Amino acid sequence: MRATAVSTTLDVVWDLVVIGAGPAGASAALGALAVDPTLSVLLLDRHGFPRDKACGDGIAPHVFDLLAEVGVTGIVDDWTPVRRFALTRGEVGVDRDMARPNWVVPRTVFDQRLAEAAQAAGADLVRRRVRGIQVADRSITVDGELEARFVVGADGAHSVVRRDLGVKAGPVALAIRGYAPTPPGRAASQVIAYGPGRQPSYAWSFDRGDGWSNVGYGEQLTTGRPTRADLLANLEALLPGATDGGTSWWGHHLPLSSWFWRPQPGPVMLAGDAAGLINPMTGEGIYYAVATGLLAGRAVAAALHKDSADAGTSYRRQTNRLLGQHLRHTALTAQLTRSGPVLDAGIRAAAADQAIFDDLVELGLADGLITRRLLRGLVNS
Repeated sequence: MRATAVSTTLDVVWDLVVIGAGPAGASAALGALAVDPTLSVLLLDRHGFPRDKACGDGIAPHVFDLLAEVGVTGIVDDWTPVRRFALTRGEVGVDRDMARPNWVVPRTVFDQRLAEAAQAAGADLVRRRVRGIQVADRSITVDGELEARFVVGADGAHSVVRRDLGVKAGPVALAIRGYAPTPPGRAASQVIAYGPGRQPSYAWSFDRGDGWSNVGYGEQLTTGRPTRADLLANLEALLPGATDGGTSWWGHHLPLSSWFWRPQPGPVMLAGDAAGLINPMTGEGIYYAVATGLLAGRAVAAALHKDSADAGTSYRRQTNRLLGQHLRHTALTAQLTRSGPVLDAGIRAAAADQAIFDDLVELGLADGLITRRLLRGLVNS
C-alpha cells in the first residue's frame, strides 16, 4: 500500500487528522470525504499495511451496508460467506442458518482494502507512531508537529487519544487468537462456545472458507491475569482440537462496551476500540468501528461547513441514535447471562425458535435489541 509524502510541520493545518487507520479510522476518513471530497484528511498509523491485527475476523453484513453508503462495495467479494452460526455451553447448543451470511476475512486483508478505499477517496496515509495530542481553542496539535482542526482517535484498546482526553477505560477482556486448519465438524460455520464458569468467557472457531479458521479464547479480566498457557488450555477444553496445527497466536485486550457511552463535545472524538466499543457477548467490534468512524467523519464535515469547533455534540447525538439503546441492551444481556441457567435458557430458546435465534444474532453481531420474545427466552430458566 502506498504511503503519502505529506507535510508534517505546523505550516499545514489539516481539516481532519485520524489517529489509527484500521476500520474505525479508515471509516472516519471515508465519512468525512463522502460529505466533502475537498477536505484535507490525514490518516496516521504506527504500522505499515498490510499488517495483522488480533481479532476474530468476523464481519457482519451490516458493515457492508454502512460502507455502501460511502461508495465502498465489493471489497470481500473474493471471500466465502458463512451462513451457519452455532452457540454452545456444555451440553446445551444451537446451530442454525443466519438470516444473512457473515464473512470471516483476515485483518491483513480487510484493513488494507479499507485503508486503500480511504486513500482512493482522497485521504493521505502516513506511517507514524503518535505520542500525544494537545487541544487548543481552534486546533489540535499532534506530537507538537501536526496541526488539525479536528482529530478522531481510532488508535485501539490502548488509545493515546483517550488517555490525553482523560477518558477512563471501562471493563476489559483478554483474548488469544490464532489460525488453525478447519476441522470438518466446524466447516462453513462460526462457532462460539461459552465457558462453564464466570461470564463472559468463550472460545470461538470461525471458518474463513479457505481451509483455515480463526480460533481463540477470551474472558473478562477481574482479579489476576491468565497466562498464554491458561488461555490456550481453555480454548482446547471448550473446542477440542481447535489448537491443532495452530499458528500466529496473538494475545490482545478487548475494551468491552457497557451501559453508557457518552462522547465528549469539542473537536476530538473517539471511535471503535478506542471508545471502548466491543460487544461483551461476542467480542464483535468491527461493526461498531465502522459505524462510529463514519459518524465521526460526517460530524467533522458538518462542523467544518458551519465553521464550528464542536463536532463532538453532533457525534454524540448521532451515535446515541444508532447505538445508545443497543449498548444498554447488550450490557443488560451480558449481566443476565452471567447466570449459567439464564444463558442456557437463551440458547435453548434460540434452538427452538428461528426468530429468537435471529434476534440473538442481531444483538451479538450488529445493532440489535432485546425483543420481547428474546427476553422471554433468556428469563425462562
